This record gives sequence, structure tokens and C-alpha cells, in this order.
Amino acid sequence: MRGEVLYYDETQGFGFIAGADGNRYAFAREDLRREMQISKGAEVEFQPSGGQARGVFSIGSQTSAPTAAPSPQLFGRMAVSSVIEKTSLWSYFWRGLTANYANFRGRARRKEYWGFYLYWAISVMLLMALGLGIDGALGNLEAGMEAPVVVLGLPGLLLLAGIVPCIAVTVRRIHDLGLSGWFYLLILLPYAGGLIILVFSLMPSQKHENKWGAVPAGVKVPPPPGA
Repeated sequence: MRGEVLYYDETQGFGFIAGADGNRYAFAREDLRREMQISKGAEVEFQPSGGQARGVFSIGSQTSAPTAAPSPQLFGRMAVSSVIEKTSLWSYFWRGLTANYANFRGRARRKEYWGFYLYWAISVMLLMALGLGIDGALGNLEAGMEAPVVVLGLPGLLLLAGIVPCIAVTVRRIHDLGLSGWFYLLILLPYAGGLIILVFSLMPSQKHENKWGAVPAGVKVPPPPGA
């Protein structure tokens, strides 16, 4: 897997990598495939193993000469990698509807959760506006005419198609707190259930790997003691 070094302490021999899958992976000096200099922002390849990165090596060069100037191509790849790794609210929403549509594993930070629901609400409102315009053109809004089926049908289809990803991102958000996704069933409790889920959605991520995965990329993790 490709990733970008977020932090590395040469003295302690410990650091973090932001993987292309959006997760954060820890690595140690012994996980480096060969002796080389690693610094923040370096583009690397590695083998994910739980929340650990194994067999880490730099993509930029095949040698470890510390004084060698990075090539322009390396700077270009690093720049592209940095853009890719910067997760926007829209990218969280799009991945929620595609790659993570039925992903009930892993973790979702607060930004991912709220980014998904922000664009979800915007999409529903846009479809309602579109349906209102179509119903108006068809004359469905006039008194005595048929019910405005389009303004209700378009958002209804989106809501129906979005049941699975909405549940999935909430389960991953609960995982990010170190809790079982089965806590989502609390939403079935009248009144109190929705409030509990809201509280879960506002709580910060665990700053360490848990049984559901590594710390999500973008979450600030304190350096190890003594670093």
C-alpha cells in the first residue's frame, strides 16, 4: 500500500504513516526494509498488518544516500500524494456512497461522519428543489391536481438507497470510540436512543489503535513518551 509519513522520530525509531485507505499506521525502525532516511512528507510503500506498517521503503529512491537531492519527479509525486491524502468533506461523502457503501468495519472520525451527513442533507434538499420544479412544470402543484409525487419521490429514493451507508458510517463512528457497533441499536429506544447516538457522534477519536483498526488519518496522535 502507498502512504505518506506523518511523523518519524529518528532517535526513538518510531513514527506514523497515513495510508491510501485513509487509516493511520504505526511503524518502527525495524519495520524499514533497509537503512534509509525517513522524514515527514516522504512517500512510501508498505504492507499493512492490523494497525502496523511492515516492510516500509521509500518510493523516491532505491539508495539511502542522505545527501542526494530528491528528483523533480519525486517532488511531483509527493505533491500529488499530499493532495490525495487531504480528505475533504466531499470525499468522505463520495466514499460513503461508493467504496464504504456497506463497510461496517473500520473506523470513522468525526470529520468523516459529519462530512457525510452534511452532503447527504444538501443532496436531499437539492432533490426536493428539483422535484418541486418538475412538479410545477407538470402542474402537480395546482389546487385539485395530483399530489406532488416528484418532490416526494426523488428525495424518497435517495433516502431509501442511503439507509445502508448511513448505518455503516454511524457504526464506524462508534468503532472509532472503541465501542461495539451493536451500540447502534440504541437508536431504537424512543427519544433517548437518538440522543445517545448524537453524543457518540460528537465524541473525539481514540488516539490509539483499537480492535477495529488504526487511528484514522488526520487525527492528531501525541508522540510516544520521551519523543
